[in-house]
Amino acid sequence: MSSLSNTLVTIRSQAKTLGGIGAIHVLLSFVPTVGAAFGVIGFILILVAVKYIADDLKDKKIFTNMIIAVFLSIVGIVVGSLILLGAVLSAFGNGYFSTTYPFTPSTAVTTAQWITFGTEIALGLFGAWIFFLVSAVYLRRSYSTIGSKLNVGMFHNAGLLYLIGAATTVVGVGFLILLVAEILTAVAFFSIPEQAVSQTFQQQTLPASH
Repeated sequence: MSSLSNTLVTIRSQAKTLGGIGAIHVLLSFVPTVGAAFGVIGFILILVAVKYIADDLKDKKIFTNMIIAVFLSIVGIVVGSLILLGAVLSAFGNGYFSTTYPFTPSTAVTTAQWITFGTEIALGLFGAWIFFLVSAVYLRRSYSTIGSKLNVGMFHNAGLLYLIGAATTVVGVGFLILLVAEILTAVAFFSIPEQAVSQTFQQQTLPASH
């Protein structure tokens, strides 16, 4: 039984370290030039940490919800980027940003064309936002379960702020809320108990005395 306890402590310790460091890396994704690399590394570390926790707690839904959240985020980025790229390329191809002077009726961009261009941009952003919002719902489910089973309330707070942040990115303030949510995520992972939780799990696995 001592071996089981030590194993649980090791798993919790690894999840604690990887998750905390991963969240910090995600925060560094705002750094110019190298930020994207930090973000990718951070998400991978958090995924590994959540996988450790899910296996330890024997609750596959924790990791499944996180995978769905990440997948939807990636789809949102791809869909939004493709729509935006298509709109911009089409605009350039139709001479929307032409610097040819003087403008003539045949070369000038009409109001209707600008409206079409703006609508395509809005659709791209809206499509990405929908995917991010649904992604945040699944992420919150994962973090809420972790918070309940590990008795770390900060996971609940982080998950809720992620959802609020995703919902309010359309007005700009959501990005600041997401930044705070990521800080709370780092705090939550670093707050994961090791020995105390492991002992509780150990007691639950002991055969009932007769």
